[in-house]
Amino acid sequence: MKIGVLKETKLLETRVALTPDTVKQLLKKGFEVAIETEAGLQSSFSDQDYVAAGASIGSKTEISQSDVVLKVNSFTEEEVGQLKEGIVTISFLYAYTIPAVVDALKAKKIAAFSMDAVPRISRAQKMDALSSQANLAGYKTVILGANALGKIFPLMMTAAGTITPTKVLIFGAGVAGLQAIATAKRLGAVVEVTDVRPETKEQVESLGGRFLMVEGVEGVKIEGGYAKEVSAEFLQKQKELVESKIKDADLVITTALVIGKKAPVLVSEDMVKSMKKGSVIVDMATESGGNCSISEKDKTVVKHGVTIIGDSNLPALLPINASQLYGTNIITLLMHLADKDGFKWDMEEEITKGSLITHNGELVHEFTKSILNK
Repeated sequence: MKIGVLKETKLLETRVALTPDTVKQLLKKGFEVAIETEAGLQSSFSDQDYVAAGASIGSKTEISQSDVVLKVNSFTEEEVGQLKEGIVTISFLYAYTIPAVVDALKAKKIAAFSMDAVPRISRAQKMDALSSQANLAGYKTVILGANALGKIFPLMMTAAGTITPTKVLIFGAGVAGLQAIATAKRLGAVVEVTDVRPETKEQVESLGGRFLMVEGVEGVKIEGGYAKEVSAEFLQKQKELVESKIKDADLVITTALVIGKKAPVLVSEDMVKSMKKGSVIVDMATESGGNCSISEKDKTVVKHGVTIIGDSNLPALLPINASQLYGTNIITLLMHLADKDGFKWDMEEEITKGSLITHNGELVHEFTKSILNK
């Protein structure tokens, strides 16, 4: 079976779906691997590195004819049009956001697996690309915030006086939020955290953060580790709690997402106005609309004296590690689904059923169907 890796075309993307090390692992299992010319260049992997690992190098047209085609980001309609009919693709898709691409995949009878749809269960942990990339993103938010902030993180006692530690306020204690807590604490900050899920309190406190409890959390619906539905009443209570804290924060990091919906606005313009001059916000949700009402996707802006960082693809700022982890995620899924002779197509198996979006010209993923009303 021939595995092909396409070069990413999305603006500001630097990752690649396979690294030379993950290529070696596939070759040991009997797969053949081909990489598009310069696909790994922005991740610091040259064509020569892939050839040394045992892969061949080819054009986009050649790679598109592979039995299985891998990417990081979702395929475009143009890319789907170049693919051989009936092949298998594996990438992030967020299929419920790209109905035209889903239709194109169906028309070409392509079996499309989506890395963002891999069930978050114990035996799929090594395939969980959402978590691997979010982990890196959480780390990077703190580094970006620290770089933009005009003060140091730790308590420092000097002959000229004592410097108080930076105060960090984090919205969301998922994978990214927890890594942000750990990183900020390692740098010496005082960290406070708010999350709609009360079960995260123990995790926050184990990392040295202070959990800000919001009353009424029993009404929050959780699905797959994400908040599926949060009431307006809860959001109002959360806003009131955070308004009292955000005024003193030096760095605010927002990570809140609601699967299948626009990101909730947690930081209003009035809240930004209340913040100290020189403070910083890193909005991790700008790809989904943003948690801060005045953040701008892929831009760093200064508004009301506050620096607001809106990078939408934080893992791409760490392409070497991000590609290494994603490559491991994707080959683990691939080797679960198939061997060198072909795919198992166990359609009722939990990981297969959870991650397969289109198959034999049909949309087969139930969640995507519910969103697209098909």
